[in-house]
Amino acid sequence: MSAQQSAASKALEEVRQLVAADDRRDFEFAERGFIATRKDPVIPRDTGDGPAFDLTAYDYLEDDRTGETVNPSLRRQAKILTKHGLFKVMDGIYQVRGFCVSTVTFIDAGDGWIVVDPLTSVEAARAAYELVSENLGHKPVISVIYSHSHADHYAGVGGVTNAADVAAGKVSIIAPAGFLKEAVSENIIAGPAMLRRARYQFGLTLKHGCCGEATSGLGPKPSMGTPSLIAPTIDITHTGQELTVGNVRMVFQITPGTEAPAEMNFFLPDHRAVFMAENANLCMHNLLPARGALVRDAKAWADYLTESIRLFAGESDVMFAAHGIPRFGTEEIVTFLANHRDAYKFLHDQTIRLMNTGLVAAEIAEVLKLPDVLAKQWYNRGYYGTTSHNSKAIYQRYIGWYDANPANLNPLPPEPAAKRYVEAMGGQQAVKARAADAATAGELRWAATLLNHAVFNDASDREAREQLAAVYTQLGYEAEAGTWRNIYLTGAQELTEGVANLAPVAANADVLSATTTPMLLDVAAVRVNPAKAEGLNFMVNIRLTDRDEKHLVTVANGVLIHEEGIEDTKAGATVTMTRMELLLTLLAGFPVADFIEKGAIEVDGDAALYEALTGLIEAPKPNFNIVEP
Repeated sequence: MSAQQSAASKALEEVRQLVAADDRRDFEFAERGFIATRKDPVIPRDTGDGPAFDLTAYDYLEDDRTGETVNPSLRRQAKILTKHGLFKVMDGIYQVRGFCVSTVTFIDAGDGWIVVDPLTSVEAARAAYELVSENLGHKPVISVIYSHSHADHYAGVGGVTNAADVAAGKVSIIAPAGFLKEAVSENIIAGPAMLRRARYQFGLTLKHGCCGEATSGLGPKPSMGTPSLIAPTIDITHTGQELTVGNVRMVFQITPGTEAPAEMNFFLPDHRAVFMAENANLCMHNLLPARGALVRDAKAWADYLTESIRLFAGESDVMFAAHGIPRFGTEEIVTFLANHRDAYKFLHDQTIRLMNTGLVAAEIAEVLKLPDVLAKQWYNRGYYGTTSHNSKAIYQRYIGWYDANPANLNPLPPEPAAKRYVEAMGGQQAVKARAADAATAGELRWAATLLNHAVFNDASDREAREQLAAVYTQLGYEAEAGTWRNIYLTGAQELTEGVANLAPVAANADVLSATTTPMLLDVAAVRVNPAKAEGLNFMVNIRLTDRDEKHLVTVANGVLIHEEGIEDTKAGATVTMTRMELLLTLLAGFPVADFIEKGAIEVDGDAALYEALTGLIEAPKPNFNIVEP
């Protein structure tokens, strides 16, 4: 038995033993307080083109044959995360779980509900509110809390309230300071690449079933409905800030730079309950999502959990969060938060220690393991983030991607490197034969490396593609992390079926309204084709009549620069329009001449300059290749 095969077999045997010895406490917490679930398991999309979510999608987890293709530890986690319906957490606090990747909380404030983190889509949030009303009686929503700036915690807001009621003061929207900027900016610049990679992280194109998606390890698949966004009306700016909504008192803790750039926890002193947002989960979280993001700060994360323990844990009988399940009992909460905190702190400190002994990211990931006392806690298992991935993220945060080895300073890109490797190993057939031997020996990681070179050497080689897909499939079946399973199985899918040609996701009116014009111009700047911009040097004043805004756009040296609130008399043209015309012509590719002809766009000066500006902008490619050149 090879070392790789031995390690994989040992890991699988370990999780089998852990599952067999499970005390079922998490299942009891997950089932406690169950009231009811939807009679119709399908939550339809408002567009009528399929379900936003199907509550029967994970029924297959109850079939014992699933154990042949789903890691037993992940299967256990998935069964907990997919328990769906309305649950009473305690008097006055209810949750709807299993309708989306996240969990929505309803807090009884007397005359109405406080809704915390209203899921990813309008349809899922509306279905949750309907379930609450059906079983607990209808009450209006009087406040919505966004715990942080990720879409699965705010994008369903349109399902529980509307902008008119917020504008009229009937509903408050509470969020951490900086929420709006972070909510619309995190994905806007690198959005197309992140969305493409998110298909892998969440298995968005995989079918549900024993050979497909088995949750992300953090929650079920995101609900695939209509996103929305309503701007906050109340900012939480500092730890210790207090608010009363209805008859509910809340004390907030600001935790920026943890799981999100703008995030907060809160404590309900009259309930003796603490809400931990996404800072404490039923699994190890990721410090760098597979979809991509700025690297998160493991030390800050641990430090804020220390503060949470000091501020709230000892005064709490119940802990609830934005994903997963509640925890009950003060001792349970303190122990959970301390052990969870220690896992992130251990990862941070030991990654840095090993880094300072000269180990590079891949070497650290290979040897770094949590102590058994932490690793055997289910909530520290790597279902969403992993020790391997997180140690590499910490390394990257401190000293970047380069490992200081000159050979890795300027390596060949994947395709030309693959051709050289394959040639050096004796050709395509020899590489495939070596890979087959490695797979037979259980050395799946090495087989994947070999076959990846074979595919990048000759993407038309069907045999190589199918061999690699089979290896990825087996790696997916063995993976304890839901994210890793999804990534491997999506890679296998695209090798055998090709890349799904999905339409680019368009921002809706709510999101566009919240996106500032400078942010939109930033998007335009990162889409400038330098070949088209070569030799161009001009300025254009842009006036947006519906927003009373002025922007100066300069193109020179292949770069687009924009300045807000500035006009320059030396600009070659002044273009007057609404923001919608700017969006349609600059980012959506609609012909400028049509708008000028209709009088929707007015140009003072050289109209060709604004047309030249729009002609520089290239649309991204939302379906680019990942597992082939």
